[in-house]
Amino acid sequence: MYVATLLTNPATPLLEATLVESLRNAWGGGDAQWLSPDEAAEFSLTDIPDNQWDVWADLQNMGVDLVVQAADGRRKKMLLADMDSTMIQQECIDELADEAGVGDRVKDITARAMNGELDFEAALTERVGLLQGLDTAVIDNVLDERITLMPGGKALVATMRANDGYAALVSGGFTAFTARVAELLGFDENRANTLLSENGKLTGEVGRPILGRQAKIEALEQITDRLGLAEADVIAVGDGANDLGMLGRAGTGVALHAKPSVAAECDVRVNHGDLTALLYLQGYSRSEFRGL
Repeated sequence: MYVATLLTNPATPLLEATLVESLRNAWGGGDAQWLSPDEAAEFSLTDIPDNQWDVWADLQNMGVDLVVQAADGRRKKMLLADMDSTMIQQECIDELADEAGVGDRVKDITARAMNGELDFEAALTERVGLLQGLDTAVIDNVLDERITLMPGGKALVATMRANDGYAALVSGGFTAFTARVAELLGFDENRANTLLSENGKLTGEVGRPILGRQAKIEALEQITDRLGLAEADVIAVGDGANDLGMLGRAGTGVALHAKPSVAAECDVRVNHGDLTALLYLQGYSRSEFRGL
């Protein structure tokens, strides 16, 4: 059995019952279940429809996300999340670069790296090099003044943990940021790269080994092994090319507001919903959410 989930942006809920019923009838699905009025609904299917992606494309133009997945085992026991442009709305290194006066140059490198056009480790090394001499106090200023949480993140983490789930934040960014974000959102643990400094100034170097695509896969392997979980028990979320490894290995890999080249490699794509979409995809209704 399969389940089709339709959802939209909670800030502007526009999912119409007529649309859900029309698709349910066309696909011969079971009765629609509303997970949140005007926002998220689902229905069962016996097979994956041949025109799934054609319908997906049409719904995208209407501001609606569509995901078809196996019904069995979709409620997960672990969340593995990227940070930059996933759990927060910014790229931390871009914000630091703005403070260092090299914002435009670094943002271009970041965009190309996240789209898979550049080697992640080389791109990170180059960008961190441009931060040489920046006062380390700027990190706290960026955290306080420039970083905002992605909508739905607190509810996602709190709801999964309330249901005996484990939450790990694994970022190609920096520990100075993941520590704060993990604490704010309630993650059980966080992993990231370390910005090196001397005498209160960034050296322009990053600690080795660099946490990139392979390290995120290793985090998935290590944490599930430690907890006695299967990789199928994990829901992972990210937006960049360095997330593709963990997204492909996890039981459910969600491309959230992802770069086009990244989304194209993922079967679960959320472009309109926020992080609560990951709860709806697991069959949680809004009445079950925690941390709102």
